[in-house]
Amino acid sequence: MKKFEIPEFYRSPIISQVKEKRKSDDPRKKDFSPTILDFGKIRFLIARHFGFCYGVENAIEIAYKAIYENPDRRIFLLSQMIHNPGVNEDLLKNGIQFLQDTTGNQLIAWDELTSEDIVIVPAFGTTVEIEQLLTEKGIQVSKYNTTCPFVEKVWNRSETLGKTNHTIIIHGKHSHEETRATFSHSQQNAPSLVIKDLKEAKILADFITGKNDISTFEEVFKGRYSSNFDPSSDLNKIGVVNQTTMLATETQEITDFLRETMIAKYGSETIKDHIADTRDTLCYATNDNQTATLGLMENEADFALIIGGYNSSNTTHLVELLEQKFPSYFINNKQNILSISELQSYNIHSKQIELISNYLPSKERIDIILTSGASCPDAIVDEVIQKILFMNGITVDIESVINNLNTQS
Repeated sequence: MKKFEIPEFYRSPIISQVKEKRKSDDPRKKDFSPTILDFGKIRFLIARHFGFCYGVENAIEIAYKAIYENPDRRIFLLSQMIHNPGVNEDLLKNGIQFLQDTTGNQLIAWDELTSEDIVIVPAFGTTVEIEQLLTEKGIQVSKYNTTCPFVEKVWNRSETLGKTNHTIIIHGKHSHEETRATFSHSQQNAPSLVIKDLKEAKILADFITGKNDISTFEEVFKGRYSSNFDPSSDLNKIGVVNQTTMLATETQEITDFLRETMIAKYGSETIKDHIADTRDTLCYATNDNQTATLGLMENEADFALIIGGYNSSNTTHLVELLEQKFPSYFINNKQNILSISELQSYNIHSKQIELISNYLPSKERIDIILTSGASCPDAIVDEVIQKILFMNGITVDIESVINNLNTQS
């Protein structure tokens, strides 16, 4: 596995050792039980997989390389590098400017760019239209393109499906940068449609089977399908791909459901002519993090802390899983832990930050589930651990605890 050159302040003294030990003990990644950091009064049950993935580290390395190599040139990012406020704030401090916000609204006009400017493509990728616009301005798009390889894998799979006359069904959030980019690429080769969840897959299935009147298709999926999309013919042969940060299990559930829909309409004998096998587009990192979260849920704990950017899709899905079993608190960083009795947690349903009182139970030993999203630096997880220990007056030597790491199945 490639070692990335990312700024040292993103590294961590605690989590880096935890990850190295788990990698050494379980190189084939078959054990999804949590790592236990036992500090006596407080134990942290840490997910087997969490934090920076390959695509994120690759993006950060390229971004800082652009800064280092171009001290006298203007450097722009198409939008946020990744969905983590700390990472994006540091890039801004280093002089990088954002051209768009996360929903595609323009912050700096395209007309202001010149061929002398550097433009970094974020890990989510970008649309074919924006690539063409930048190329026409003489900007080398490929030089600092940080598009995640697993996002590109989805694009390549979509292209292949298009060549075999499949319509592309994209499981994603249609306003998300990655989904906008995937949609732009897929519609170059095939009719394309974005659906958000299983509920929308069931609505789509009713159009496939004829239960819903085709004339209402535009009203239901307005703004989420390619031009000249004809639901009366383009839903006869489909392939499902996904926004890589969506729940892998949900993508598979949607695919399985649409497969059953096709079998009901066309029969099992010809099913390969109507829906493609697209399991190979699922992102390994997203899948590992979500599987590790399910591993956490096999344990007992007092509450869960999930760390990451509030607009991070993959982090939100970790919250969705954990809140099914534990009181779950979604925080950005240590600043959200206000005291021993209060913290600020982002509610993914109301989209509001809530003040949580008495989050630490009064008991001899407190077990805390801990994980973070793929765009969260390990150093931030370290800081959360250390702040909780400090506030609770725990001065146990961290090195000795790390040397006695164990796991729980």
